[in-house]
Order: sequence, then structure tokens, then C-alpha cells
Amino acid sequence: MSNQQNPHNIVILGGGTAGWMTANLMASAWQTQLNNGQLSITLIESPAIGIIGVGEGSTPQLKTFFETIGVTEKEWMPACNATYKNGILFQNWSTRPGFTRYFHPFTSVIDAHTAPAFVHNSHFKRQGYDIDSHVDRFFLSATLAAQQKAPIGQENFPFDISYGYHFDAVLMGKYLSKVASTKGVKHIVAKVEQVILAKSGDISQLLLNNGGTVSADLFIDCSGFESVLLQKSLQVPFVSFKENLFNDRAVTIATPRTPQQKINSQTISTAMKYGWAWDIPLTNRTGNGYVYSSQFCSAEQAEQELREKLGLTNNEIKANHLNMKVGRVTEHWHRNCLAVGLSQGFIEPLEATALHFVQETIEGFIVTYNNTATIGLNDANFNKISGDISQQVAAQKVQFNQKMNDRFDGIRDYIVGHYRLSNRSDTEYWRLNSENPNISNNLKKIVQVWLHGEDLNKAFIEGKVKSFYPPVSWHALLAGYGVFPETNQQLAYNAQANKYDLSHIDQFIKRSALNYDDHQVFLTGMQQEDDGDVSNR
Repeated sequence: MSNQQNPHNIVILGGGTAGWMTANLMASAWQTQLNNGQLSITLIESPAIGIIGVGEGSTPQLKTFFETIGVTEKEWMPACNATYKNGILFQNWSTRPGFTRYFHPFTSVIDAHTAPAFVHNSHFKRQGYDIDSHVDRFFLSATLAAQQKAPIGQENFPFDISYGYHFDAVLMGKYLSKVASTKGVKHIVAKVEQVILAKSGDISQLLLNNGGTVSADLFIDCSGFESVLLQKSLQVPFVSFKENLFNDRAVTIATPRTPQQKINSQTISTAMKYGWAWDIPLTNRTGNGYVYSSQFCSAEQAEQELREKLGLTNNEIKANHLNMKVGRVTEHWHRNCLAVGLSQGFIEPLEATALHFVQETIEGFIVTYNNTATIGLNDANFNKISGDISQQVAAQKVQFNQKMNDRFDGIRDYIVGHYRLSNRSDTEYWRLNSENPNISNNLKKIVQVWLHGEDLNKAFIEGKVKSFYPPVSWHALLAGYGVFPETNQQLAYNAQANKYDLSHIDQFIKRSALNYDDHQVFLTGMQQEDDGDVSNR
């Protein structure tokens, strides 16, 4: 057949960050097919549906996204009021002396000089030795965050470190839409009135409120919590995490930044009476939010508690209230539909994993799609996806869905760990969280092994958790909250336990930090150099 006469059509329902990330990644992966008419990518979004900006932070993976689509930081960051993120500071989650706050770092190559000492000291601390194992002392990114420095080293410094970003989700969606248009992605502003299914059970057409009809071979559901295509139309079941994670609401308040305010280079997560609050710095404002459980707290109570935290004595600054649907679908790729973003699942933004899931889903799908010759876009026959497909493709879909389910469940376990390890008991919310029996066997095993001073790496391997969070992150979580076996008397000095000279580590990190610039100064310089108007690219 002639591919020019019978192009392959992909339709993305929903804009926002998830939709436009999908459009850009697919366009970048299949740019040749787009250019020669073999492929068409169309994004449909309704002007009446707003973007849910529950969290405006990312993991380091977002850096590779922009590299993949060919956009530099100098182009997109000023356009999205973006800042750098060295990691996350958790405060007031633990009341254990010396452990009321800790920093969760993004691990980098340079940490090879200091991370082994942290893991070593944590091990002997678990054996009962009086030895410093506070995570903040062992990682350069913790020092950079404390000193409000950007994670970009000077030219003469040989190490790159991992970092994420903070950004305005609304501006990000708008910016990515412009980039996608330069790649040949079509854009339709309309609302879907009806989803038409074929006799096979696949999605056939979308009927729009402007009278138009859109057909496609593959539909991407980026319609948010509504999940118009995957859950509503194809009836794919949803697995709730409400028994594991109690939080189901959020209230947000954006506060303007004054010129005198320094810009943090970290997200701050502060435990509250019935949940936790985020503090996300942008160049023009601070994004504040309170994630809480409606089982223990009303919307009015949550808003008042957040306002008190922010020192807002009046209601001049408007608050937005959001409902959260926490959990995941059983199949992310079902028939000729792939769900991406909130339509596939959501876990509260404690570790800023929302866009991580988006990117992981799209990139994983592209790899699976290309590697399956029967349906691969690189295949000369350029066959279409349908629900009635070969065993080979069916097996690929099963593997893809299982991988995504495992990732959601694995990250859920890590988030549950925050609540399980907290020793706060000032409200019923915290008491029930610490007593919640609904935790996975993997998490239960890791905590038991940690407290018994046993081989943690063995537990990581058996539980296959390394692909979700690296061992250092698990050590940071457990040691950061000061969760160590209770002993009446700590063991005396031991040469093996005190193998590392911490003064050398202190000096190494101190000297390394000198090679990084003030965060605000760095961002100001980037703004002045900005050549990021996408129309000029």
C-alpha cells in the first residue's frame, strides 16, 4: 500500500503538560514519518478544561526530555518561570532529636566520593554504634540547597550533578504546544462530545462539539482524572490506593515573590496536622499547597491551616481546592488506546513523580512500539494498531502494562514509607498512618531488615525495588527520619565502624560547593541571555 495515501493517525486527547509532552516525544521519535506524510499527530484540547497544577516540580528525568526534543534550558526555563531543584527538604515529619528535617538528594557521579560513607555509617548506626549517619552531611546537593546555589558547576569543575526543576505548569503547557507545532503536530481546540467504538471494541472516532469528527489508529488519553477514553469508554478498571495513602484533597495558594527574596533551589515539604505542605519556588512566585485527607480535615480547615503557615491574615490571595484520585489503572495500554498522566493514575506529589510517570510511559511505549515489527513505525509495511493483534504484540502489551503497574506500586510503597516511618502522633491522622496495616510485603520487609541490622541490599534485590528508587534513596528515607533500633546503651568506639574520616568529607563537599553560583544570580544571567522565543527556533 502507499503510505502517502493511507497515513497512520495518532490522536492525543487533552493538552496540559502530559498531552504536550506526549506530542513532542512522539513527534521527535517519528519526525521522519511526520515529514514525509506517513504519520499524522493531532492533539485535541478543550478551552474549558484547565490544567491541574498539583505539583510544579520534577525529577532529573525531565532534563532528558528536553534534550530529546531539542530544547535548551536557556530557551524553556525563562519562558516557564522555572528554577532549579537540587532535591527535597522534608521537615517536621519526625520528632526524633536531630532528625526533625532531612534532605532527599538526587544522586550523582560526584556522590561516589561520599555516599559509601553514608551507607557504611548507616549500617553501623543500625548495629547500635554512636556514629553520625545524617544524610545531609554526605551529599553535595544538600549543601548547595542549603546555600541556595544552582546545580550547574563552573566550567573548570569536572563533575556534573543531577537535578530537577520547578516550573509553572500552565506556561509549560503553552510553551510545549509551540514547540510541538514546529514539529508538525496539529492542534484542534474543541470538546469531545462522544466516543464512538468499532465492532471490534477499539476506539473508532471522536465526535467534537464543533461538529467535526476525528478518526485515528491510536488514541492517547491525556484527559486527566476524567479518563474519557481509557476508563470511561473502554471501561478499564481503576485500582485505588486509598487504603495505603489517605490523602485525597489539596488546597493551593500562590504567593508573589518580592525582589528581596532569595530563590531556593529545593522543594520544601513540611508535615502539617492532616497531611503535608509544599513550597515550590519560581522566579516570579512561590507555589504553596497543602495535601490532606478529607477523612480528617475539611476544606475550610485545610485552607486556614495553610494560610496560617504562610502568614496570610486575609483572604486577598485566592485559594484553589482540588480533588485527587489516587491509584492506577489495571492496563495503561488497552486495545488502541494508551493512557498518559492523570488518566492512567496518580500518586500524591510528595516526591514529584507525576511527570516522571508521563515520560516513562511515553518513552516505554515508543520503545515497545518500535521493537515490535508487526506494528512498528519503522517497519516498511507500516501496519496499523488494532485490538485484534498478534500474540507477539499482545505479549508486548502485557509486559508494558506490568512494568507500568510495578512502577506505580513501587513508588507508592516509597511514598507510604514516609508516613509509616514518621513518629508524629499529634493528630489521629498521623497515629492511624503509623499504624496502617495496609503496606506491601516489600516495604514491610525493608523496614524489618533495616531495624534488625540485616543485609539491606539483599532485600532490595529480592523485592526488585532498585528500579523504582536507588538504594541511597531508601537509606536517605530510613536514616533521614532517624529510624534506628532502640538501645539502652550505644556501643563504644570501633575502628571498622569509624572507617571514614568525616572531616575529610566535610572539606570535600565544602570545597566542591565553591564551584557553584548563587541560584538567583545564575537565573538572572540566564534570563538576560534568553533567546528562547520558540518562534525564532
